[in-house]
This record gives sequence, C-alpha cells and structure tokens, in this order.
Amino acid sequence: MDDSVPFKVVELPGRGKGMIATRRIEQGELLLREEPLFLVPPTTNESPTSIIANLVASLSPSARTAFFALAHHDTTLPPPAIPLAIFETNAINAGEDGIGIFPRTARLNHGCSSAFNAVYSWRHRENALVVHAIRRIEKGQELLTTYTDTKRPRRERRAFTSESYGFKCQCAVCTLPPALSAASDARLEKLTQLKARFTTWGSGAISGAVAIGLAREMWAVGEEEGYISEWVLFIFDILFRYSRVNTTPLFVAPFDYRRGQLAADAAHVAAAHKEYVQILTHYHQGGNGVSTSLTSPLS
Repeated sequence: MDDSVPFKVVELPGRGKGMIATRRIEQGELLLREEPLFLVPPTTNESPTSIIANLVASLSPSARTAFFALAHHDTTLPPPAIPLAIFETNAINAGEDGIGIFPRTARLNHGCSSAFNAVYSWRHRENALVVHAIRRIEKGQELLTTYTDTKRPRRERRAFTSESYGFKCQCAVCTLPPALSAASDARLEKLTQLKARFTTWGSGAISGAVAIGLAREMWAVGEEEGYISEWVLFIFDILFRYSRVNTTPLFVAPFDYRRGQLAADAAHVAAAHKEYVQILTHYHQGGNGVSTSLTSPLS
C-alpha cells in the first residue's frame, strides 16, 4: 500500500467495504484525488440503461473490473440491469461535466450531520474529484461522507438511505438516544429556518442588523451541533449579501480559515447520487431527439 495514502479499504461486518484511517489525519488534509472511469454528459438522447451499458462496454478490462466490483443493493436484478443499478448507487456529481463513476471514492460510506468527516468536490480543470478531511480523523476511525442533505430529521434521513441505498443509517448521529436525537433534529431544523430567514436579506424583509444577528445565531447553533461542512458557503453568502446591501457594519465571529477554506468543498458534495438518475429517467422520452437534463438540483 502507498504510505502516502492515509486509509485502507476493508470489509466492515454487515456493511460491505469502507475506508479506515491508517494514521491520524489532520483537518484539511487531502485524502484522495481520482479521475473518473467515465462521465455521463449533462445531456443525452439515450435511455439510462443504454448509455450506461455502452459506457461500461467501452472501458478497459481493468476499469470494467473496477466498475463491477462496486455495490448495488437489489440482488434480484437480471444481468442487463446491473450496470445501471451500480451507476445509480455510486454515481457522483461532476458539476457541468455531468455525473461520473469514481471507484475509490465510492468506498466512502455515509454519515449524517456531525458524523461525516470528509467532503469531495469536482475540479473541472483537473478532470478529477478531490476528497478532503473536514475534521481530525484518528487512526482506526472510518472515513465518512454524506449522500444527502443531512439537515433533514433523522426519520427522513433514514427513510432516504433505506429507499435509495438499501440500508438504515447507523451513524453516530442517527443512533443517538431518543432525547439527544430529538435535540439534534431541533438544531438542524433551527439552522434551516434561520438560513431561510437570512436569505431574505436584501429584499427588504429584514434589516442588516437583523441579518447579522441571524448569522451569529446560525454560527452558534452550527457549533453546538458540530455541523461545520457548510460554514464557508455561509460566509460567502453573508459577504455576497452584504456587498449588495451594505447598510450595517459587518461582523462575523472569528473562524478557523484553514478549516473553512477546505470545508467549502462541501458546496460540491454529490448528495443523493440516485437523484440524478431519477432525473435522467424522468426526462427521457424514448431517445430520438429528446434532450435529457442531468443538471444537479443540489448544485
């Protein structure tokens, strides 16, 4: 194993494969850089089944082996349906370049809210996906990312992973005792509500002073929950809206710039891989001359 790679892929009892840290990983550390096996373009005239089958058939033998080593959760499918099922389970958003398959990154399992510790983003100019740690990860800990908007309540998060991926999330947040889980859900809902109100700044609905008060409150709630993955996006939003309004002195609590800079990669986390294939299926109308939109609803 390459000593520079700070993790190993192992079998996890009852959970398939996952990534385990082989040493302490510092916050902000680059974990992985990976080029795609293939990309599905943003528009296509082919059906989902056809385009994935054709792309897989065009792979080299070693790349095809890597593709078919990836998981899917429906074991009743006939062989022709398996490539699409693998794609549905493992595809990652590559921004305007479409949706891709990244076999190594696909070994990152899911965690919610404060449980996940890694984020990934597509770098168009490099034609690569990069993965960074957003928290310190100790040796022996599992590396986790997120497959969905983890500000949803636990009930909704678990329903989503069960329906889309065939598992009920057992991360550290989803397995909290009932009272602590309810408190976590309340904080996440509070963050959603505060952000919704904050985004009205500039429309005349709230003043600059109120907006900064909301920003401070969001920061405090996020710190309490341990939900740091969107902090820099939040800072950018504050600065953008302030630059448009500029009605009150801007003050934001001091923050760790190194952590924040790398947490900005969360802007491109490909939450809910399967949603992209559902969009493709929804817009496809038989092929001939029909443009299929694969634009991410979350990007």
